[in-house]
Amino acid sequence: MITQQRSLSGASQSPRSPSAQPFLSVSVTDPAKMGNGVQAYISYKVITKTNLPDYQGPEKIVIRRYSDFVWLRDRLFEKYKGIFIPPLPEKNTVEKFRFSAEFIEMRRQALDVFVNRIASHHELQQSEDLRTFLQADEQTMERSRSQEAGIFKKKPADLMQIFKDVQSRVSDIVLGKEKPVEESNPEYEKLKHYIFELEDHLAEAQKHAYRLVKRHRELGQSLSDFGKAVQLLGACEENSLGKLFSELGSKSEILSIKLQKEAHYLLMNFEEPLKDYVRAVQSIKATIAERANAFRQQCELAETLKLKEIDLNKLRLTRSEKLPEAEHEYEVLKTDSEEASRRFEMIVQLMNTEIVRFQEQKTLDMGLAFHEFAKGQARLAKGIAAAWRSLLPQLEACSSP
Repeated sequence: MITQQRSLSGASQSPRSPSAQPFLSVSVTDPAKMGNGVQAYISYKVITKTNLPDYQGPEKIVIRRYSDFVWLRDRLFEKYKGIFIPPLPEKNTVEKFRFSAEFIEMRRQALDVFVNRIASHHELQQSEDLRTFLQADEQTMERSRSQEAGIFKKKPADLMQIFKDVQSRVSDIVLGKEKPVEESNPEYEKLKHYIFELEDHLAEAQKHAYRLVKRHRELGQSLSDFGKAVQLLGACEENSLGKLFSELGSKSEILSIKLQKEAHYLLMNFEEPLKDYVRAVQSIKATIAERANAFRQQCELAETLKLKEIDLNKLRLTRSEKLPEAEHEYEVLKTDSEEASRRFEMIVQLMNTEIVRFQEQKTLDMGLAFHEFAKGQARLAKGIAAAWRSLLPQLEACSSP
């Protein structure tokens, strides 16, 4: 992904920086294939540079695999309700593609963006789980993964299904297919509508970006095939026409390489950022579902508390021997109800802050991605025009009677 995005993720200083400002930067580098067959996986070197006092030193290097990143994402999702947890790239289980150089590099860059977004987030960067991820040795990291209970014991495929179920549930709520207790808040309804609409438009843009990449590759391959055919044609001619054909073939080969490079550039700097934001919106939808659950729990507990209060008053009137036990149950329920209300209000406050942050970051990232797209297309068009223009004098001389 484009280099400038790293600075947007908070990775702009080093331990040698004279600035006293607190900083935390992370680099995901050096992907390496480990093991063979179905047990094979890719490991990554994760380099942390920081001057934060909670860390072991100014620089730390650890080895991590994809499942470690999944562990971090799931821990944060469970603990930080109301915060938009950065998304992870999908797990590719197709043997043919998951160890290809291009796929490995795409995943490396996506993981780098993922962890730097966490490191640059005011709340998430203080997470104990992030410190474990960035500093623990491999054995400790493996124990941390294996000791988790509940949602964290599930396999990655099961976790993906959980997130899909969450997204499906909130979709049903928004589309009116399910009628649970809902908060009636016009601003919140507006936000939900915006998020679902944004996902559709981003997915559509990403689909066409994919087609653009594919078209560049196909055109590059066609030019390569054409160049080889024309060069063979030139070899049959011994006069100036043969030389011209050879030059035409060479230019086609050069342009083929340009198109393939531009296709790769387009993939990394335009299609991938769009795909990343599709995933980001899905993470927001998961947070929306958490907010809906928190509101539902708050309402259900409040309603149960009212009913419990009515029962309690009846027991007081009859001076029942069950009164002490009922009073205790009421106090416990009241505490739970107040905690549910606080939890819901906290999620609301965090979401309000998060959506502003998301909008600002999206404006920067999307502006940068589309700028890189336009710049790349202009560069390619200029190169193609210059290449063909250089052949025009010879072609005109050859075609003149």
